[in-house]
Amino acid sequence: MKEALVSKGPQVQIVDSPIPSINDDQVLIKVVVSGCNPKDWKLPDLYGGSTNQGDDIAGIVEKVGANVFEFKPGDRVAAFHEMQTPHGSYAEYAVAWQHTTFHIPKEVSFEEAAAIPLAAMTAAVGLYLRLGLPQPWSFPGQRRHPTPLLIYGASSAVGIYTLQLAQRSDIHPVICVAGRACDYVEGFIDRSKGDTVLDYRQGDEALVAGIAEALKGHQGQQLTLAHVLDAVSEGSSVPNIAEVLRRAGEKKDASGVKAKATFVLGVDKEILPEGVETSMTMVGSVHKDAKDFGYVYYRYFVKGLLEGWFKPQKIEVVPGGLGGIQTALQNLKDGKASAVKYVFRIGETEGVER
Repeated sequence: MKEALVSKGPQVQIVDSPIPSINDDQVLIKVVVSGCNPKDWKLPDLYGGSTNQGDDIAGIVEKVGANVFEFKPGDRVAAFHEMQTPHGSYAEYAVAWQHTTFHIPKEVSFEEAAAIPLAAMTAAVGLYLRLGLPQPWSFPGQRRHPTPLLIYGASSAVGIYTLQLAQRSDIHPVICVAGRACDYVEGFIDRSKGDTVLDYRQGDEALVAGIAEALKGHQGQQLTLAHVLDAVSEGSSVPNIAEVLRRAGEKKDASGVKAKATFVLGVDKEILPEGVETSMTMVGSVHKDAKDFGYVYYRYFVKGLLEGWFKPQKIEVVPGGLGGIQTALQNLKDGKASAVKYVFRIGETEGVER
């Protein structure tokens, strides 16, 4: 089979590799569409090596292990491949664990499905495991006290999924930071509940002031920011978050919850004010100590797709199949992607039978 290996640069080499074998708890998937993520170029730049970095799988089940009970050959599925292990999605065939594999509803395309696995689960882990916010089924039909949530990078794939899950959990006001895609984010918020979108391109001081204004809430009452999810974790995002928390003063919300901030990358904790609990989102935890969490939420995403309240991030198909990966990763590195998820149709790869 054809497989793409990513190394520092990013540089991508397409090679011939054997079709993977699976263990009793895994699923072998013939990849129809693969998604990509910023980590696909960042990790080779940081650690070197040349590996198949693809983790977003959408395709057709080819074979299942002896303990697999939910899937059978021929099923349309998407899956989150275990990061930094062999047999990723940048290939004709990929391997996933049963608990991070899920059925694709018939109304959802392979291209759309490939935009979901890693980014959507990052959002869920960040909101519920790291920030400890109420899960969607915790208080059905009950409006709670205001729970401000700051999403920095709201137009990114992680940001859009975070926003959708926050709405499902009835978390408001949501303060979204975006740029060129502010209008796109606007379609996911509820202004009547205090949600807002702020454009970071107006400058750091204007952004910090805008967040402070949003925290005045309805009727001018002062709200305390105790929950921050940074889907960017680069550039000015961390210093701006630090300044917002510093000016806010109190590091607990009205219910006594300690202020928490979670980041998709590691950050210098000394930048943040004392008293703020910080963490890395670490989506890979669903392949380790949070397996049950991953199992439940992938199936919950399917429910959301069927009911219409959960929507895939906007996608852009990069032509050339595996041959388009280098272009896409370079675009991500150069910051050219805005509110879009790059995906690749493996059948378009030179030398692959469609």
